[in-house]
Amino acid sequence: MNLVQYLKKHPFSFFLRMLVYVSAVITVTVLVFLIGYILYKGVPSLTLPGIFDWKFTSKNMSMTPAIINTVLMTVLSLLMAVPIGVFAAIYLVEYSKKGNKLVKLIRVTAETLSGIPSIVYGLFGFIVFVITLGWSYTLLSGAITLSIMILPLIMRTTEEALMAVPDSFREGSFGLGAGRLRTVFHIIVPSAMPGILSGVILAIGRIVGESAALIFTAGTNPVVPDSVFSSVSTLSVHMYALMTEGLYVDQAYAVAVVLLVVVILINALSAALARKLTKK
Repeated sequence: MNLVQYLKKHPFSFFLRMLVYVSAVITVTVLVFLIGYILYKGVPSLTLPGIFDWKFTSKNMSMTPAIINTVLMTVLSLLMAVPIGVFAAIYLVEYSKKGNKLVKLIRVTAETLSGIPSIVYGLFGFIVFVITLGWSYTLLSGAITLSIMILPLIMRTTEEALMAVPDSFREGSFGLGAGRLRTVFHIIVPSAMPGILSGVILAIGRIVGESAALIFTAGTNPVVPDSVFSSVSTLSVHMYALMTEGLYVDQAYAVAVVLLVVVILINALSAALARKLTKK
């Protein structure tokens, strides 16, 4: 069948195929242009050691404190959100009764929270942690706010990963005499680990790229924190501050390069880890 005959017989299928090709070309083009433009503008401003000095000053515009703060913010947020999200998903899938109205309400609530803009979480954290509890702009306020923000994402992705595990795994484990607890943590969770890890990686990406919520809760202070009650600035917030001042646009592009590299490394490492877990 030649092209003309195929077009006459399957015109809609051909249209959809062309649409997919055009979408793929546009997506790749935009990605390449975006990465190329950021590298072109930012790489020349990556001066050593200046922009990577330990202490931030108005002369060097160092991003080292912001890098450290980003790592600390990510670790603290994950430490609070991942256990709660994973265990909540395990309960919803493995222990709750099917058709439970409370479970349906929790799932709808989680999906709704996933769609709320991050600035709303920032205002919530500002009212609760900064003003009501009197913590002011601190690392802890930002971390708790981000953990609340990523909790629905982790819970829903973990839940989907657990539900994707075949019931035959559960039945086989029960048939061999294993209890529910042993079945869940020795059979189900390891099988669902790639999916759970994907949710955690998505959460990390959201934390690293977040700025709106942190401006209202963690502040914009580019220093290495002495404690969790210190005001800090992450990479995304640091880039925003440099860009809005209008005097350090080149340095803002340099921060964007580092942020881009961090995101790419996180995605590459997560993909490699997911493949390794899948093989096991």
